[in-house]
Amino acid sequence: MISISRLPSLVLLTAFFLGASITTSARAEPLIADLSDHLVAITTGFTGTELLLFGSIEEDGDVIVVVHGPPTDVTVRRKERIAGIWMNRDSMTFEETPSFYHVAMTAGATEGLPLPVLHRHQIGAQNVRMIAPQDADAAEVENFRSSLIRNQQAHGLYSAVPGTIQKRGQRLFRTSVYFPANVPIGTYVIETLLARNGEIQSGQTTPLFVSKVGAGAQIFRIANTFPALHGILAIIVAMAAGFAANWVFRKLG
Repeated sequence: MISISRLPSLVLLTAFFLGASITTSARAEPLIADLSDHLVAITTGFTGTELLLFGSIEEDGDVIVVVHGPPTDVTVRRKERIAGIWMNRDSMTFEETPSFYHVAMTAGATEGLPLPVLHRHQIGAQNVRMIAPQDADAAEVENFRSSLIRNQQAHGLYSAVPGTIQKRGQRLFRTSVYFPANVPIGTYVIETLLARNGEIQSGQTTPLFVSKVGAGAQIFRIANTFPALHGILAIIVAMAAGFAANWVFRKLG
């Protein structure tokens, strides 16, 4: 089940912009943005969710939203067919790689932005920051990097194409960010940027927390904190289930 928020979007937007109008009357902010919820709660039946990001800009310009998942080390392996069998051969590990990446923008937002700016703010999947081995061949790095991005896109963890940011008039904007069922847990960073005249004029960083809740969370914590205990309990449960099934079949027989 996909849920944008616990409150209707109209109520959220109305409350936000009423608050924004009071704030800007005292001191104008070039960019204001917020989320419909700052927590994605992963329960046993979690199938993905969609959050609403909305805000306003003080002057005309383009809006870009970049979402980064918690960084992790990712190893990419190349398979080759040897004697009719596919086997892993070469591999490369990229450090500090975002486990989730999403970008959305208004139409034509990147036009005029120089390449260093796109790299600095990681605008576009080709500009996602990841650390390759220092002694690796540049061509090989690019091949493995492209494979990593394609794999993440295939799993729904990286944007295949930029999302759309809708503008209402000259100031208001909104977009949605979808988090699939396999979204990694951790702290996410959502960067909202205001682009104008080939430069980033302003930016705002918003945190988002993706966390397991309920019984699944307890099992997850035990498995990661006490792996030996979790293994023993799993064996006990499996043995108990086996004995119970055997007893039932004997009674039925």
